[in-house]
Amino acid sequence: MKPIFITGTGTDVGKTLVAAIVTEALEADYWKPVQAGFSDGTDSLFVQEMISNNKSKVHPELYKLQMPASPHLSAAAENKEIKIKEIIDHLPKTKNRLVVEGAGGLMVPLNKKKMILNLILQLKAKVIIVSKNELGSINHSLLTAAVLKKENADVAGWIFTEEYQNYEDEIAGWSGLPVIASVKHLPVVSRETIKEQALKMRPLLKSIL
Repeated sequence: MKPIFITGTGTDVGKTLVAAIVTEALEADYWKPVQAGFSDGTDSLFVQEMISNNKSKVHPELYKLQMPASPHLSAAAENKEIKIKEIIDHLPKTKNRLVVEGAGGLMVPLNKKKMILNLILQLKAKVIIVSKNELGSINHSLLTAAVLKKENADVAGWIFTEEYQNYEDEIAGWSGLPVIASVKHLPVVSRETIKEQALKMRPLLKSIL
């Protein structure tokens, strides 16, 4: 089975929230191979705390870097180099579906030559793009979609977060990629609200992934 790669149109668009929902919906495993910055906790820890099924497993990060910055800079600060081959070689072995969460957007550098995009392509992953409804999201979203289409990536579609304006149908139409779901603002983020969103999303996710 192809891994499911959660990427975003930028930083802080809700990738980890969506990753938790998708993981719960599919009762999949979760892996964030590169964590840059963890003073406020890791994304893996958040997902672990938010899932309520007993089938999902959260796999430990391969690169857990202290500095909250672009991964290539965080790694350099610790005299390390992130290698895509090493990530692929350490892909968790599981009979479950595997949700892989990226760092930032497609063009975030992992090292001096390779980006998140290169990792997605080498994993041959099924991609879910997370776009946050906010000022500027049309541009960021369409650029993300254009790069993935140019590279013939296998894109499942969009999951939108938050509620500023309603760009979703326009972004889907202009990009030619379908809307999987919308996760409107959650006043409380908890196991209960994650499960509620997962139950809504599960039928469509299972049909397209």
